[in-house]
Amino acid sequence: MTIFELFIVAVGLSMDAFAVAVCKGLAVKKAGIKQMALAGLWFGGFQGLMPLIGYFLGTTFEAYITKFDHWIAFVLLGLIGANMIKEALSKDGDDDCGCDGKAGSMAVKEMFTLAVATSIDALAVGVTFALLPDVNIGAAVGFIGAITFVLSAIGIKIGNIFGVKFKSKAELAGGIILILMGLKILLEHLGIINF
Repeated sequence: MTIFELFIVAVGLSMDAFAVAVCKGLAVKKAGIKQMALAGLWFGGFQGLMPLIGYFLGTTFEAYITKFDHWIAFVLLGLIGANMIKEALSKDGDDDCGCDGKAGSMAVKEMFTLAVATSIDALAVGVTFALLPDVNIGAAVGFIGAITFVLSAIGIKIGNIFGVKFKSKAELAGGIILILMGLKILLEHLGIINF
Protein backbone atom coordinates (compact mmCIF):
# COMPACT_ATOMS: atom_id res chain seq x y z
CA MET A 1 0.00 0.00 0.00
CA THR A 2 1.49 3.32 -1.07
CA ILE A 3 1.63 6.43 1.10
CA PHE A 4 -1.00 8.04 -1.12
CA GLU A 5 -3.36 5.07 -0.72
CA LEU A 6 -2.78 5.09 3.03
CA PHE A 7 -3.51 8.82 3.11
CA ILE A 8 -6.78 8.28 1.22
CA VAL A 9 -7.84 5.49 3.60
CA ALA A 10 -6.89 7.62 6.63
CA VAL A 11 -8.96 10.55 5.37
CA GLY A 12 -11.90 8.24 4.62
CA LEU A 13 -11.74 6.69 8.09
CA SER A 14 -11.46 10.04 9.82
CA MET A 15 -14.65 11.46 8.30
CA ASP A 16 -16.92 10.08 11.05
CA ALA A 17 -14.68 11.62 13.71
CA PHE A 18 -14.57 14.87 11.75
CA ALA A 19 -18.37 14.95 11.54
CA VAL A 20 -18.73 14.36 15.29
CA ALA A 21 -16.07 17.00 15.98
CA VAL A 22 -18.06 19.49 13.87
CA CYS A 23 -21.09 18.76 16.08
CA LYS A 24 -18.98 19.19 19.21
CA GLY A 25 -17.72 22.48 17.81
CA LEU A 26 -21.30 23.69 17.41
CA ALA A 27 -21.97 23.21 21.10
CA VAL A 28 -18.80 24.57 22.69
CA LYS A 29 -18.85 28.25 23.57
CA LYS A 30 -15.25 28.77 22.57
CA ALA A 31 -13.33 26.36 20.38
CA GLY A 32 -9.85 26.98 21.69
CA ILE A 33 -6.65 24.95 21.48
CA LYS A 34 -7.66 22.88 24.52
CA GLN A 35 -10.96 21.70 23.00
CA MET A 36 -9.32 21.10 19.62
CA ALA A 37 -6.46 19.09 21.18
CA LEU A 38 -8.82 17.04 23.36
CA ALA A 39 -10.98 16.07 20.40
CA GLY A 40 -7.90 15.29 18.33
CA LEU A 41 -6.38 13.11 21.04
CA TRP A 42 -9.55 11.16 21.71
CA PHE A 43 -10.53 10.58 18.10
CA GLY A 44 -6.99 10.24 16.71
CA GLY A 45 -5.94 7.91 19.52
CA PHE A 46 -8.82 5.52 19.04
CA GLN A 47 -8.68 5.76 15.25
CA GLY A 48 -5.04 4.66 15.47
CA LEU A 49 -5.61 1.96 18.11
CA MET A 50 -8.52 0.18 16.41
CA PRO A 51 -6.71 -0.75 13.17
CA LEU A 52 -3.89 -2.17 15.27
CA ILE A 53 -6.34 -4.39 17.15
CA GLY A 54 -8.00 -5.36 13.85
CA TYR A 55 -4.60 -6.12 12.31
CA PHE A 56 -3.71 -8.54 15.11
CA LEU A 57 -7.12 -10.20 14.83
CA GLY A 58 -6.65 -10.50 11.06
CA THR A 59 -3.15 -11.97 11.29
CA THR A 60 -4.40 -14.52 13.81
CA PHE A 61 -6.94 -15.86 11.33
CA GLU A 62 -5.00 -15.14 8.12
CA ALA A 63 -4.18 -18.79 7.41
CA TYR A 64 -7.88 -19.62 7.31
CA ILE A 65 -8.94 -16.80 5.01
CA THR A 66 -6.04 -16.30 2.57
CA LYS A 67 -8.02 -17.67 -0.42
CA PHE A 68 -10.77 -15.13 0.15
CA ASP A 69 -8.81 -12.18 1.56
CA HIS A 70 -9.43 -9.85 -1.39
CA TRP A 71 -13.17 -10.54 -1.22
CA ILE A 72 -13.20 -9.94 2.53
CA ALA A 73 -11.36 -6.63 2.10
CA PHE A 74 -13.75 -5.61 -0.67
CA VAL A 75 -16.86 -6.53 1.35
CA LEU A 76 -15.65 -4.93 4.61
CA LEU A 77 -14.63 -1.64 2.98
CA GLY A 78 -17.77 -1.68 0.81
CA LEU A 79 -20.08 -2.20 3.79
CA ILE A 80 -18.36 0.45 5.88
CA GLY A 81 -18.46 2.90 2.97
CA ALA A 82 -22.10 2.12 2.17
CA ASN A 83 -23.07 2.64 5.80
CA MET A 84 -21.31 6.01 5.86
CA ILE A 85 -23.10 7.06 2.65
CA LYS A 86 -26.43 5.89 4.09
CA GLU A 87 -25.85 7.94 7.24
CA ALA A 88 -24.85 10.96 5.16
CA LEU A 89 -28.03 10.77 3.09
CA SER A 90 -30.31 9.99 6.05
CA LYS A 91 -32.76 12.74 7.01
CA ASP A 92 -32.10 11.93 10.65
CA GLY A 93 -28.34 12.13 10.14
CA ASP A 94 -27.95 15.30 12.19
CA ASP A 95 -29.19 13.55 15.32
CA ASP A 96 -26.58 10.79 15.41
CA CYS A 97 -23.47 12.85 15.96
CA GLY A 98 -23.76 13.75 19.58
CA CYS A 99 -25.58 17.04 19.00
CA ASP A 100 -27.82 16.57 22.01
CA GLY A 101 -27.98 18.38 25.30
CA LYS A 102 -24.46 17.25 26.27
CA ALA A 103 -22.89 17.96 22.90
CA GLY A 104 -20.49 20.56 24.27
CA SER A 105 -19.23 18.24 26.99
CA MET A 106 -15.64 17.04 26.77
CA ALA A 107 -16.12 14.69 29.74
CA VAL A 108 -14.18 11.43 29.68
CA LYS A 109 -17.28 9.19 29.53
CA GLU A 110 -18.81 11.03 26.58
CA MET A 111 -15.55 11.40 24.64
CA PHE A 112 -14.68 7.74 25.21
CA THR A 113 -18.07 6.65 23.88
CA LEU A 114 -17.84 8.89 20.82
CA ALA A 115 -14.22 7.88 20.13
CA VAL A 116 -15.09 4.18 20.22
CA ALA A 117 -18.23 4.68 18.12
CA THR A 118 -16.39 6.61 15.41
CA SER A 119 -13.47 4.16 15.25
CA ILE A 120 -15.29 0.83 14.90
CA ASP A 121 -14.86 1.11 11.12
CA ALA A 122 -11.10 1.36 11.66
CA LEU A 123 -11.15 -2.01 13.44
CA ALA A 124 -12.52 -3.65 10.28
CA VAL A 125 -9.98 -1.81 8.14
CA GLY A 126 -7.25 -3.16 10.42
CA VAL A 127 -8.44 -6.69 9.61
CA THR A 128 -8.20 -5.73 5.94
CA PHE A 129 -4.62 -4.47 6.46
CA ALA A 130 -3.66 -7.89 7.82
CA LEU A 131 -4.81 -9.47 4.56
CA LEU A 132 -2.78 -7.16 2.32
CA PRO A 133 0.82 -8.14 1.61
CA ASP A 134 2.50 -4.74 1.71
CA VAL A 135 1.08 -2.84 4.69
CA ASN A 136 3.46 -1.45 7.31
CA ILE A 137 1.05 -1.51 10.26
CA GLY A 138 3.15 0.84 12.40
CA ALA A 139 3.17 3.51 9.69
CA ALA A 140 -0.51 2.90 8.92
CA VAL A 141 -1.59 3.26 12.56
CA GLY A 142 0.51 6.40 13.04
CA PHE A 143 -0.72 7.93 9.81
CA ILE A 144 -4.40 7.21 10.51
CA GLY A 145 -4.11 8.53 14.07
CA ALA A 146 -2.30 11.70 12.97
CA ILE A 147 -4.71 12.47 10.11
CA THR A 148 -7.70 11.91 12.41
CA PHE A 149 -6.12 14.09 15.12
CA VAL A 150 -5.69 16.98 12.69
CA LEU A 151 -9.11 16.64 11.05
CA SER A 152 -10.89 16.29 14.40
CA ALA A 153 -9.19 19.38 15.78
CA ILE A 154 -10.12 21.28 12.62
CA GLY A 155 -13.68 19.89 12.87
CA ILE A 156 -14.09 21.45 16.33
CA LYS A 157 -13.11 24.85 14.93
CA ILE A 158 -15.21 24.51 11.77
CA GLY A 159 -18.25 23.44 13.77
CA ASN A 160 -17.79 26.38 16.09
CA ILE A 161 -17.59 28.78 13.15
CA PHE A 162 -19.76 27.34 10.37
CA GLY A 163 -22.15 24.75 11.75
CA VAL A 164 -23.47 21.34 10.71
CA LYS A 165 -23.52 21.77 6.93
CA PHE A 166 -20.20 19.91 6.50
CA LYS A 167 -21.23 16.80 8.48
CA SER A 168 -23.15 14.92 5.80
CA LYS A 169 -20.69 15.91 3.07
CA ALA A 170 -17.79 14.56 5.14
CA GLU A 171 -19.54 11.23 5.75
CA LEU A 172 -20.51 10.95 2.07
CA ALA A 173 -16.92 11.60 0.93
CA GLY A 174 -15.53 9.11 3.47
CA GLY A 175 -17.97 6.41 2.35
CA ILE A 176 -17.16 6.87 -1.32
CA ILE A 177 -13.41 6.75 -0.61
CA LEU A 178 -13.66 3.47 1.33
CA ILE A 179 -15.83 1.81 -1.33
CA LEU A 180 -13.37 2.83 -4.06
CA MET A 181 -10.41 1.48 -2.05
CA GLY A 182 -12.21 -1.85 -1.56
CA LEU A 183 -12.99 -2.02 -5.28
CA LYS A 184 -9.36 -1.25 -6.13
CA ILE A 185 -8.11 -4.07 -3.86
CA LEU A 186 -10.50 -6.54 -5.47
CA LEU A 187 -9.71 -5.49 -9.06
CA GLU A 188 -5.96 -5.61 -8.42
CA HIS A 189 -6.18 -9.10 -6.96
CA LEU A 190 -8.28 -10.31 -9.89
CA GLY A 191 -5.66 -8.86 -12.26
CA ILE A 192 -8.10 -6.44 -13.90
CA ILE A 193 -6.10 -3.35 -12.91
CA ASN A 194 -2.53 -2.83 -11.75
CA PHE A 195 -1.59 0.38 -9.97
